[in-house]
Amino acid sequence: MDDSRRSFLRNAGLTAVATAQATVARAQAAPPGQDLPAAYIFFNEQEAAFVEAATARLIPSDETGPGAREAGVPQYIDRQLAGAWGAGDRLYRSGPWHAGEPTQGYQLPHTPAELFRKALRGIADDVRKQYGAEFGALPEARQDAYLTALQKENRDLGGVPSGVFFTTLLEATLEGFFSDPAYGGNRDMVSWKMIGFPGAYANYYDLVDRHGVAFDQPPVGLADDGHGRMRLRAVPMAPGGDAGAHGAHAGPAGVHDRPAGGK
Repeated sequence: MDDSRRSFLRNAGLTAVATAQATVARAQAAPPGQDLPAAYIFFNEQEAAFVEAATARLIPSDETGPGAREAGVPQYIDRQLAGAWGAGDRLYRSGPWHAGEPTQGYQLPHTPAELFRKALRGIADDVRKQYGAEFGALPEARQDAYLTALQKENRDLGGVPSGVFFTTLLEATLEGFFSDPAYGGNRDMVSWKMIGFPGAYANYYDLVDRHGVAFDQPPVGLADDGHGRMRLRAVPMAPGGDAGAHGAHAGPAGVHDRPAGGK
């Protein structure tokens, strides 16, 4: 992994946060004030072990902060697969099914739940055949190489092209890392704190006319009451009367000065 992790996560987060917030119908949120169950409700033990290891390689923990596993991304994916999204609630399911062009998007007859189940079974068989071990037991470098092969070589995973599965897994990993904690991922709002996203504040009316100050408030999730007072801090003005570089950011003080880590 190289030093691009912070930049990659920030750029991905700006898209993933907006996507995850806009597609609330896909997510199965826990009732406010209730903790999410620790047990998996879709994945079996073998499937959960792969998803935990694979998502930890897609977004590993490092000095920048926790990775996907620590942020609860496997639990997020598990909840979505057990809900309406996993069942293909909004997918066209009537066929006919023909090989499509890359520009046509998803063209398989499988629901997301079927896609994961078939692909994970195929991966387990393939990894055991190649290495005589489970994916999670492989060295990290070999795990990375195997995930890269899934992405680029388009292997057949029990009727699921590996490239389609990899893309689906990566998208779900990003969503779980950057979505509201109510949906099972982004535990303790670790990604929001890292990129300076304020969360689910409903009203900025009192701040509209405030210039030359930076928003300095911990992020708020959907399950929070959102009644905490917003804090503002003065920001030096740049020549011409505009807020300085830090004034352009909405994140907590210091978050933009964190050292870059691995990808």
